[in-house]
Amino acid sequence: MTIRVCLAGATGWAGSALAYSLAKTDDIKLVSAVSRTYAGKKLSDVLAEPNLDSSIYATAQEALAADPCDVFFEFTKPDVAKSNILAALENKSHVVVGTSGLTDADYKEIRASAEKNQCGVLAVGNFALTVVLLQKFSEIAAKFIPQWEIIDCANDAKKDSPSGTVRELAYRLSQIRESELTVSLEETQGAKETRGARMTGSQVHSVRLPSYTISAEVIFGMPDQRLTIRHDSGTSAQPYVDGSLLAIRKVSSFVGLRRGLDSVLDLS
Repeated sequence: MTIRVCLAGATGWAGSALAYSLAKTDDIKLVSAVSRTYAGKKLSDVLAEPNLDSSIYATAQEALAADPCDVFFEFTKPDVAKSNILAALENKSHVVVGTSGLTDADYKEIRASAEKNQCGVLAVGNFALTVVLLQKFSEIAAKFIPQWEIIDCANDAKKDSPSGTVRELAYRLSQIRESELTVSLEETQGAKETRGARMTGSQVHSVRLPSYTISAEVIFGMPDQRLTIRHDSGTSAQPYVDGSLLAIRKVSSFVGLRRGLDSVLDLS
């Protein structure tokens, strides 16, 4: 059975890489695309790939109304992502979320809609295999080491802070425990902001500088010993494509919200 996909953000950096891959798959068909810039055109004309003959719409709502899909893939921006996801769920489409910047409160609302509409939502802050392993190894470490801090690095043009990768990581660690602080934030002398933001029980520090793509680092500390787990992205979107295809194939296998690609993998 062919999986019909609507791809929001199909002409972007990561979205276009995924679209090219979808053109070569036998079990997944891209039936529509969303891009404000190229609305009204054919995706084949924009990406110069004849197998991508789907229409491009200005909004997710227009795409969902014109071309029914089994899976809606959200790869746009935080300011429209939640409304796109909720529209897809009301349309009874499963959703894969690759857009960063959504909050835990947003996901609470999305979870409720997914359960109401009996659909699956797979939210993945980063589709790279090394990120999946970073998250898994960090969860294991948090069971044994009570103190850690997270460093979030991205390029200087990235507006959302922290990245979706780190938001997801902080959330997952909160499911293990909250990190301990020897000196509480209230007791901190000087500028408390230098201690980072407290997010779901973790201290998070964001760096935005040229030369970074996406990097995430967790530093665990114990007396006289320290463990550092780090992921660094390169400049291409290729590491995210394989994970995205896997997410599309797996998202219909459950109802409700799951966060992290490893939630549909057997990593035990």
